[in-house]
Amino acid sequence: MQWSPIGKPASARRSANLTDYERARREFDWDRAATALSGLPGGGLNIAHEAVDRHAAGPRADHTALRWVDHSERVVELSYAELARRTSRFAALLRDLGLRKGDRVFTLLGRVPELYVAVLGALKAGCVVCPLFSAFGPEPIRQRLRLGEAAALVTSPGLYRGKVSGIRDEVPSLRHVLVTGADAGPSGDVLALEPALAAAGEDTGVAATSPDDPALLHFTSGTTGTPKGALHVHGAVLAHHVTAEYALDLRADDVFWCTADPGWVTGMSYGIIAPLTHGATLVSDEAEFDARRWYRVLAQQRVNVWYTAPTALRMLMRYGPELARSFDLSALRFVASVGEPLNPEVVLWGQEQFGLPVHDNWWQTETGAIMISNFAAVEVRPGSMGLPLPGIEACVLARDRDGKVLRVDGRVREVSDPATPGELALRAGWPSMFRAYWGEQRRYADCFADGWYLTGDIARRDADGYYWFLGRADDVIKSAGHLVGPFEVESTLLEHPSVAEAGVIGKPDDVAGELVKAFVTLRPGVTASEPLRRELLAFGRRRLGAVAPREIEFDQHLPHTRSGKVMRRLLRARELGLAEGDLSTLEAAR
Repeated sequence: MQWSPIGKPASARRSANLTDYERARREFDWDRAATALSGLPGGGLNIAHEAVDRHAAGPRADHTALRWVDHSERVVELSYAELARRTSRFAALLRDLGLRKGDRVFTLLGRVPELYVAVLGALKAGCVVCPLFSAFGPEPIRQRLRLGEAAALVTSPGLYRGKVSGIRDEVPSLRHVLVTGADAGPSGDVLALEPALAAAGEDTGVAATSPDDPALLHFTSGTTGTPKGALHVHGAVLAHHVTAEYALDLRADDVFWCTADPGWVTGMSYGIIAPLTHGATLVSDEAEFDARRWYRVLAQQRVNVWYTAPTALRMLMRYGPELARSFDLSALRFVASVGEPLNPEVVLWGQEQFGLPVHDNWWQTETGAIMISNFAAVEVRPGSMGLPLPGIEACVLARDRDGKVLRVDGRVREVSDPATPGELALRAGWPSMFRAYWGEQRRYADCFADGWYLTGDIARRDADGYYWFLGRADDVIKSAGHLVGPFEVESTLLEHPSVAEAGVIGKPDDVAGELVKAFVTLRPGVTASEPLRRELLAFGRRRLGAVAPREIEFDQHLPHTRSGKVMRRLLRARELGLAEGDLSTLEAAR
């Protein structure tokens, strides 16, 4: 199906942060952009200073930095001045405990105020922050603590007792465990955070970090091997700041809500750092997804800019328009999505539901910040990732018959035909580009070729420069001479009124090489049946022709990562009876 672009009215173009995309791309310079940051008083750069202390020392000191909504919907607010005081106290505590610049401080917490204090305080101390999902089991926690050589862990008493105490002896580098609250419990070698902070020494200021000093370590799940630890530096804060301004249209007086889990890179880059660098108010909701509660948070907190996941938006779609219309969402100005490609019908649903299209954007843990986006004042092409950010150079590289990037005399070659897919690549050197895979130099080097970072994603670029995601290189299906992008098939199935979600894989076939098989979740009230299966197969053939699904299986519980992506590799493994690989990021059953 062809989706029409959603144009922007003149008023939107005038009011957006980025009003002239082509001019911004021509004139953008990272060094000039860096003047928006203050830098450390004695020279250098520190993420926490840019996010908190520089505001606390100026006219925004009393402005609300963090607005936290707890499970009972009680609201707690911290000003920039109070957040600066608490994070400095945490940094002093780490120094008292003997932690040094570069030591790894892990967090295993949900969305609670202590998380924000620990992350920013550790960065002030010059430590490297490594966030973990609070829903991880003991084994993925142990594995990451060992791989990252954790020096300290900040968690809750319940998470410590249930998931850490039994594996602590297997992490010899872990010298200190800090648990939230006033009582550390029965274990004498665990510190209760509240009294420890009260007894901490005086604030000695922000550590003298440079833009190239390590700051963040994000572990991403491998398909079969050990997790990869993507290392980012303090200089990444410049990309966080710029991309929030351009891709999220964020401003200092905005109330911003990023729903991402803090254990994921989005929950760190945009759930903590980016909005605070702008002096905005960051909303944090302790609870997990609930449609009525989410609409209530949007309405009661007067959220202006909302950054969420396609899975959550599709779940909201299931409730119909009546629920949303019962809340005052008039403060909402910009809606963006992240975590997986955004289906076109969700973009249009946003336009119908909120009077605002949902703006898709693309990036990875390795890129550290948004690289490609649909902007506020540029037409949205539903289903497209959008256009590269100013300061980012992207291209589509040709691949050989084995699916590897084509090299001729050591040089890569760009795809010239807009209809031809290839591997999405980015010119290396932007500020938030990861600097290493922790302890794996060869694995890191293999991500680059001829000055380009190879993303591992297959995409195409249309004649106007918009990028369209087809799938991960390992997900693209080769069927009877066709390259089939799973996302395109999934989006088409979602057009059917009975379908709530779909996951598509390639199934080996002696004749075609691979057949397209779809796993389909039905909308509430729809019953799986053989007539419906035949109807969906016919629907796919009408829309997609030769690349339509040949098999459809109903599945009301598709496996997702905690960032919202359908785990196609897990569907494929289960279908073919293969090893399921690393399941540490598998989302718990809804």
